[in-house]
Amino acid sequence: MNPYILMILVVVMYSGNILVGKFINELSPFTIAFFRLLIAFVVLFPIGFHSAWKHRSTFLKYKKPLLLMTLTGVTFFNTFIYGALQFTTASNVAVLETVIPALTVVLSALLLKERLQGIQWSGVLISIIGAVWVVIDGKITNFLLMNWNVGDVLMIGAIICWAIYSIVVKQYIHLFPPFGSILVMTGISVFVLLPFVLIEWFITGLPVLAATPSYVMSLLFMGIFPSFIALIFFNRAVASLGASQASVFLNLLPVFTMLGAYLWLGESISVMQIIGALIVILGVMLTTQVSSMQSKNEKVLES
Repeated sequence: MNPYILMILVVVMYSGNILVGKFINELSPFTIAFFRLLIAFVVLFPIGFHSAWKHRSTFLKYKKPLLLMTLTGVTFFNTFIYGALQFTTASNVAVLETVIPALTVVLSALLLKERLQGIQWSGVLISIIGAVWVVIDGKITNFLLMNWNVGDVLMIGAIICWAIYSIVVKQYIHLFPPFGSILVMTGISVFVLLPFVLIEWFITGLPVLAATPSYVMSLLFMGIFPSFIALIFFNRAVASLGASQASVFLNLLPVFTMLGAYLWLGESISVMQIIGALIVILGVMLTTQVSSMQSKNEKVLES
């Protein structure tokens, strides 16, 4: 399938993940993340076990990058998001996620020694300004008083996790079988989250709400589409387009999520949020489009 179509489908599924995560936010973050990944593991097991077992030597050989991809992209990225949704709106989460492409470019420069042009640094700065604008709702006094929502702060962890994941995926994901790698990463994540969720249940009690039909359907959606299908699509798109070009499609997250939050969750959309989202998208476009042009020029020179 065309990698651009893959990324559009990824964004649709990730937008649904945010909206559903907000819908069931009566459940605690670790509980949502744990059941989401447990469902994904059960669904994936008959599909990916043979592949994972066949390539077990590869997983052992590259266990460090595998573990890094697991913890950043599978285990804690969505856990941070579900934590953020306890305190902030789905629209805010979607807008803040669009900072990821700019951060991916910066980390690529720092870790992979890729060169950044002046316009790219400008794009990074603009995207950060746009994200802050959304967080403070366009009120400078909120920034001066540091009156930030806890959820907005938690999103910083999610943004860093996915930016790191994107870079490591570009370097190593081609070494692993698609379904086998997702199965292994999901299984490790379930194991890592288990002690956290047990502590959470000990403190807050068992999640009885999870037995209701709407919560079961929500967790099934999250376990199959964002956890499994979207990750396969994203990894294949990154392999074709690169981390920076693939991540630019996250610009569409605010569009889908704000519309869904307005129609389904009844969230209001302020003019300041729209302005902030547009500023972020502008900054990300400046940051990533230059990288796209550089990649095309390099391919022309190589040929």
